[in-house]
Amino acid sequence: MFQTLITHFVTLEDPRCPGKIAHKLVDILVIAVCAVIAEASTFDDIALYGRCKQEWLKGFLDLPHGIPSHDTFRRVLMLIDPDAFERCFLAWVHEVLRTETTVVAEQIAIDGKTVRRSFDRRRGRSPLHLVSAYATERGVVLAQRATPDKRGKLAVLPEILDGLALGGALVSLDALACRREIAEAIVCRGGAYLITLKANQGKAYDEVRGWFAQHAFARGAALRPCFDAFDDGHGRLVRRRVFACPDVGVFATLTNWPGLTAVLASETIRSVNGTGKTTAELRYYVSSAPMPPDLLAAAIRRHWAIENGLSWVLDVTFGEDDSRVRERSAARNLAMLRRIALDLVRTNTSLKASLKGKRKCAAWDDSFMTQLIAA
Repeated sequence: MFQTLITHFVTLEDPRCPGKIAHKLVDILVIAVCAVIAEASTFDDIALYGRCKQEWLKGFLDLPHGIPSHDTFRRVLMLIDPDAFERCFLAWVHEVLRTETTVVAEQIAIDGKTVRRSFDRRRGRSPLHLVSAYATERGVVLAQRATPDKRGKLAVLPEILDGLALGGALVSLDALACRREIAEAIVCRGGAYLITLKANQGKAYDEVRGWFAQHAFARGAALRPCFDAFDDGHGRLVRRRVFACPDVGVFATLTNWPGLTAVLASETIRSVNGTGKTTAELRYYVSSAPMPPDLLAAAIRRHWAIENGLSWVLDVTFGEDDSRVRERSAARNLAMLRRIALDLVRTNTSLKASLKGKRKCAAWDDSFMTQLIAA
């Protein structure tokens, strides 16, 4: 897997002046990946890791002039074209990780994440916003693209979808991506969609909300939930119910949605222990998946794995929100290194430990790091 990653690194164009290159680009990137796996979070950390592990690194890297300085790591990651780097990552994932998928209807959740401390007030730049595609069951990142702001997701979604192998996959998206053209792109690629329907769809939203209000949530309504469960963990009591319309043909405003097979409503009632407050929330979904309603209900809940398994992990385990790298290209490329490291750590099953434990072990034990990157 890692050797394949190095092969893709070699295809990256070196942005430096040819006569002033002291360190090979592939050496810099490999050291950076290993360092990020080993809990490095800054350019100084990456250089320090390289100096500490120089003898081990010499076993598979050329290192003609030793370990690069932290300034070299910073300059190189500023100069590398982040779009090319993201394409390199996508090609690696497509070759190594996506080809491993044989399960039917793997769920791919797509959502955005803001790197909160990457803003630059002096240059008038807002924080970096990244859109990722995430395989919910395997816990690996399949793609990443940067957007100018949170609402820029629609601009990069077609590029992300074009780079993914969608045959037999269920793609789940939030309400911002609730567009017929996005659904069409997914269906044309052999996938199925599960998209949140909100007020941005105007008449369609009003019609769906009105139908479920009458048939599911009104007093004495006859429609029974396809999913009904309680969760009393994390200091709160939550009841979740999901209802599915038995005939999507009743919705005149959804007739143009490609391959539509299901329209669902999800009700979440939360009560936080000790506060006496109870809140209720309703969400609506459209889907083209040929699945029973109870499996779609599970997929609705599973979509949020991208929050818990990716965004939360990047912030808490990799410290992404604490990163103060503000130069935009460097911030994007460093974020890409974190996702590469996460995929390498997640796909290793030889050590039964948490992600943090695996990263510590990789930092301390060169043999485990070798095993991790050679998988």
